[in-house]
Amino acid sequence: MTISRRVLLGGALAAPVLAGCSRRPQSLAYDGPPVTGIVVTKAARRMLLLSGRTVICEHRVDLGSNPVGPKRWEGDGRTPEGFYIVDKRNPKSQYHLSVGISYPNAQDMAYAAALGRPPGGDIFFHGTPPDKPRGTDWTAGCMAVSNREIEEIYAMVRDGTPVWISP
Repeated sequence: MTISRRVLLGGALAAPVLAGCSRRPQSLAYDGPPVTGIVVTKAARRMLLLSGRTVICEHRVDLGSNPVGPKRWEGDGRTPEGFYIVDKRNPKSQYHLSVGISYPNAQDMAYAAALGRPPGGDIFFHGTPPDKPRGTDWTAGCMAVSNREIEEIYAMVRDGTPVWISP
């Protein structure tokens, strides 16, 4: 099932505020509207940060090296699909900064177990190293943005924020 902006936002598109986007933070502080949800649409390579029904920020994301379909097991190169929450933050990530999601959930673990494979883990939104060109799918299953963008996301998003990832 694809989550469209229209369905997610209750049938009417709210105008983007983009208050936090494209500002290079002087520190990892943010004083804009709270981020109450994150929506990633893999086919469009887009991530929306929402406050209620309002899109406050939008970013292009690079995905896993094998992006079509949901993540099924460790090493498959896919980015997960489904409902997760932000559950960890890493200020010392090898990819500048990172914000983790709760993959694998119970459904992911059951599917991988049925195949006799480990589900994998450590799925993050993170920055991009200088040797990786933007606009390519290169991660092991994470969602990569520019280093400037992950600084904004890191400052804006709190643990417990819902994350929906659709095909």
